[in-house]
Amino acid sequence: MRKRRTAEATEDPAGDRQFVAAIARGFDILHAFRAEDPILGNQELAERTGLPRATVSRLSHTLTRLGYLTYLPRYGKYQLGLGAVPLGQLALANMAIRRLAAPLMRRLAEETDASVSLGQRHGLSMLYVEHVSPRTAVALQLELGSRIPLAVTAMGRAYYAAAGEAERAEIEAALEPRLGADWPRIREGLHEAAAMHAAQGFALSPGDWNARVHAAGAAIPLPDGTILAMNCGAPAFMLPPERLLAEIGPRVAAVARRVESLAGGGSSRAD
Repeated sequence: MRKRRTAEATEDPAGDRQFVAAIARGFDILHAFRAEDPILGNQELAERTGLPRATVSRLSHTLTRLGYLTYLPRYGKYQLGLGAVPLGQLALANMAIRRLAAPLMRRLAEETDASVSLGQRHGLSMLYVEHVSPRTAVALQLELGSRIPLAVTAMGRAYYAAAGEAERAEIEAALEPRLGADWPRIREGLHEAAAMHAAQGFALSPGDWNARVHAAGAAIPLPDGTILAMNCGAPAFMLPPERLLAEIGPRVAAVARRVESLAGGGSSRAD
């Protein structure tokens, strides 16, 4: 029986006659690879995408021929190929917001001894498009290109808080069948985060995604309608809830507003 696709998989939009499902399935394969899982076999790809094993085998062969995957005979598995590199580099190079945000993010990371990241929504995940680690041995093991869940992270909750009603409804409709019995609790967390973000300019995730990680996040709406979000996080023992609420949340909110202002959006409230 065909397995349900993962949250990151591209679904065929109902009634969209211009949508090419074969291309979408190819991107499903590429999106299955992550920094923490850089080598995957056809069986693992089938499990992650929900596609039939035979379809995955044809797609991985085609993507290898095109240079987007590299086959590793020693393991009988694949990794992303060099053909995928220019696409990601070009996309990041075109994001001028990264150049505006990076110095402010670096300063925040150094002053708080916490990791600071900038992300954009990708399905039901947030994708890191910029990342700065502090000069400490306990920095979080995440990096540029990492993906984190939207629903339970500070960055994702901040994004949700800034999204319009239609997008929030779409996010919730996609999350509910995937989360099952956990959905009421997670939905409540999203709604609480949206209320906090509206009142204080930031959202929190004190161990909701990873019990060992505490973080605060703030959304950055851009003039073109794009929404980015920034987070500031560290191991829980470094950011107890009281520091998260009193210091880290307000500071990441101030930096987010400064980036928004530099990008031509709202007025800055940063120092």
